[in-house]
Amino acid sequence: MDAPVPGGLGGTYAGHPLALAAAEAVIDIMHEDKLPERGQALGDKLKARVESLRADVPEIRDVRGLGAMVAVEFMKPGTDEPDADFPKKVQRFALEHGLILLTCGTYYNVVRFLFPLTIEDDVFDEALDILEAALKA
Repeated sequence: MDAPVPGGLGGTYAGHPLALAAAEAVIDIMHEDKLPERGQALGDKLKARVESLRADVPEIRDVRGLGAMVAVEFMKPGTDEPDADFPKKVQRFALEHGLILLTCGTYYNVVRFLFPLTIEDDVFDEALDILEAALKA
């Protein structure tokens, strides 16, 4: 058996040079365009908007997330029982108004958000308006 050739790929665990170059270019663009900061700002805006609705939407139990990846957990008001029906209702209303939402969680009582970091501000604001209307419907 011949010894590996310098610079050659020897298995599935080695990085492919072209893939590494592409990844490095993407990371450079992310930093140049300040996408991590934008993700944090958008996530904070989403969380603040949902938090401001707690008095009107008692089903909101928890609003959590890191950066742009945010989740809202719903429970039946006054209980510790997960509410799987409420997020489905919110999802249905939102879809009828042009916003696609993902429900998830062990009990299907969570709506998770993860939007493009390049989303235009007016589109993001429109999505927040639809979300608010869906939560209050």
